[in-house]
Amino acid sequence: MTGPIRYTETPSPLGTLLLTADADGALTSLSVPGQKGGRGVEDGWVRDPAPFREAEEQLAAYFAGDLKEFRLALRPHGTAFRQRVWDALDAVPYGATTTYGEIAARIGAPRAAVRAVGGAIGANPLLVLRPCHRVIGANGSLTGYAGGLDRKQRLLALEGSLPEGR
Repeated sequence: MTGPIRYTETPSPLGTLLLTADADGALTSLSVPGQKGGRGVEDGWVRDPAPFREAEEQLAAYFAGDLKEFRLALRPHGTAFRQRVWDALDAVPYGATTTYGEIAARIGAPRAAVRAVGGAIGANPLLVLRPCHRVIGANGSLTGYAGGLDRKQRLLALEGSLPEGR
């Protein structure tokens, strides 16, 4: 099914979230204000809150500390490699962190592919829903987050997985 991109905006502790969905109602992106590579409303998009009710409810429950795993139809657009990386993000449980190297190993990529894995994680179009905030540096540092390191820190603190001294 094709059609215009549908969107809604919803308040959150991270700022106003912009959610987009395809004509079938599957989420295609979630952006935060000022996000590196984030989306902005474009001409031809249709504001339609109806397909986002479940996502808004789950996001509210997550930010309240009552939801640990999202159960939503997701359909982000990306290369096959990026899709593999994003799928690997889904396997990182609430309250845990992983490293770029561990994600590379999980998808069977060579150690030399860590930079490419980092690029795919940085291009994740579904912030919060696909937990790229759970990926930290091998030394425990809070490296890179398209939504800003302050938001990454807040999400990890919410999940009780903020590395020591952060």
